[in-house]
Amino acid sequence: MSSSNRTFSPQRIQDVASELGIAEEHLEIYGRGKAKVDLAALTDAPRGAGRVVLVSAINPTPAGEGKTTTSVGLAMGLRRLDKRVALCLREPSLGPVFGVKGGGTGGGRATLVPSDDINLHFTGDLHAITTAHNLLSAMIDNACHFGVHCGPKDPLDPRRITWGRALDMNDRALRNVVLGLGRKTDGVPRQDRFDITAASEVMAIVALASSYEDLEQRLGRIVVGTSLGGAPVTAADVGAASAMTALLRDALKPNLVQTAEGGPALVHAGPFANIAHGCSSILATRLGITHADFVVTEGGFGFDLGGEKFLDIKCRAAGIWPRVLVLVATLRALKMHGGAPVKRAAEPDAEALRRGFDHLAKHLETAAFYGLPVVVAINVFPNDTAEELTLVEEALRERNVRMARCEGFARGGEGALDLAEAVAQAAEASDDAPPAPRFAYALSDPLEEKIRKIARVVYGADDVTLSAGAEKDRARLEALGGAELPVCMAKTQLSLTDDPAIHGRPRGFTVNVRELRLSAGAGFVVALTGEMMTMPGLPREPAALRVKLLPDGRIRGLMQNDD
Repeated sequence: MSSSNRTFSPQRIQDVASELGIAEEHLEIYGRGKAKVDLAALTDAPRGAGRVVLVSAINPTPAGEGKTTTSVGLAMGLRRLDKRVALCLREPSLGPVFGVKGGGTGGGRATLVPSDDINLHFTGDLHAITTAHNLLSAMIDNACHFGVHCGPKDPLDPRRITWGRALDMNDRALRNVVLGLGRKTDGVPRQDRFDITAASEVMAIVALASSYEDLEQRLGRIVVGTSLGGAPVTAADVGAASAMTALLRDALKPNLVQTAEGGPALVHAGPFANIAHGCSSILATRLGITHADFVVTEGGFGFDLGGEKFLDIKCRAAGIWPRVLVLVATLRALKMHGGAPVKRAAEPDAEALRRGFDHLAKHLETAAFYGLPVVVAINVFPNDTAEELTLVEEALRERNVRMARCEGFARGGEGALDLAEAVAQAAEASDDAPPAPRFAYALSDPLEEKIRKIARVVYGADDVTLSAGAEKDRARLEALGGAELPVCMAKTQLSLTDDPAIHGRPRGFTVNVRELRLSAGAGFVVALTGEMMTMPGLPREPAALRVKLLPDGRIRGLMQNDD
């Protein structure tokens, strides 16, 4: 479709699908402006070059970076350049929507539609994942109550169950709970925990599964605890895998929506790169690769979290590799990493900006390790000065790094044309010799060495330490077959260290691992560092206080600055 007849406003979802070459017979329409894409669309013959563009960012600050806004703006800009582009983003979680950051559909004129639907119940994927997770939880406690044998194994030991429960909401009061109180018929009393749904292993499985068969096999491999005889017990042993797969039938299908300018957006699975793997689904990415020339996708939070996991976990599993890394930064965030307080980060401060550039430089060094061409996207705010923008441009030019300003928030795709041109040039230049995959660690490395390599290469740490509890976890996980799995780091997004209060580019630090969890179905080991919790809490003034249903049916307050 040429720019002369391409629409730059929302269109029928059937026409959005047609733009990607997805047949209407592969669509399942959900209300207005949303559709599921049947997995049969993945068998279509490839239509485009399928160049993957990974969008990540410097470590976030309260001053804001706008990674999703930049991703949406970039896709809009590429589309205005007559590129066939598929935007592949993660689904929003209700935890942030009602917690701190608000909705996850971009902002300003660089947003997805229907935004309210996507930020709330969408097509029900997160509810299905929550339900499948908790079905397994219920069947575990039922097996304990009746003392049933788990397949050929002894009954479950209630004291050694490792599978908790899930809820798609921030609720710190559920981090540690006691179950089964009351009468004998009310179950076996024991301690349990809730994780937010984004951190559920079921979420990771949906994001990494390649088919219904693969989905059921992965669900069956989930290790839920230990039998009275000491053997590991899985979801398949409990008999839950098939029913869980049935619950997830529709959730496995990618969701199709559109940008505010009518471009295709596949929004599916995978939020929370600080406590989960934080990438949208492999199926959505493959759908984009099949049907588009450019696939713009993002790794959650900073490049040290979602970016690293995209490369070391998702790309390894999917057999893909990005052509270009877009690294998002803002002047105000760089100033905060240079020591400026958040209340003054919007004010001109060249010295803080220069100091903060050292933080950006670390991420550029990490990108060089992975062999990825980089385009730094400066997400421009209205009060940014030309002098400070030029200062960053000159510093990047000295490093031979491409840079482009992005004003997608204020101007939509038109404001992202410079970024789109830089990204398109960098990606297309690699057609004859695409970047080769290079991982931070080998799967054959010892588990502790994998964690150490991530910490040294990606964070810039000197070393890692494992607590006594984590050492016990390591021995147990290795005995269960987890020695050769990738590692999913649970670490604060606010710092390269495991301490959220340390900004900039710290040196001479050690990353502390307090717990290791096996996610055998997802196919990785989760390493919890510092004080990271898999069930967040609400802030003193949660975003839910601003959300209101208006008389005309519109909802106000789901996005930041939408009061």
